Amino acid sequence: MSRLSPPFLVGTFFTSNRNRATVIGYLVYTIGGWGFAMLYFLFFAVIGMATLLAAALPLLPYAHPCMASEHDGPRTGYILEPPGFFGLNYGRRTPITTMLGQIVYGAPLGGLCQLAGVV
Repeated sequence: MSRLSPPFLVGTFFTSNRNRATVIGYLVYTIGGWGFAMLYFLFFAVIGMATLLAAALPLLPYAHPCMASEHDGPRTGYILEPPGFFGLNYGRRTPITTMLGQIVYGAPLGGLCQLAGVV
């Protein structure tokens, strides 16, 4: 539904080889996701409240060495196009699929926190 591939995006931080970037990205993305989930849970458990988080995708090209910004012209050094507003450059369905992914991730986590009496 979207051309956005977070594991590939993460993998390109480590290598410019597309095949290796995908494999490394999946490993790093999975392990990082587990770590983030634990920190996310601990943070909300400590503060005792939930909040809405917003992603700043348009700023990603300024931190990622292999991604072009909206203002860069075509160059051979870039292997990733800029995500654009709400990641729309990766397809019209990207914002919807990203939001659905966040709901699928956050709803069970929030439900488990409430069942455990943490939040």
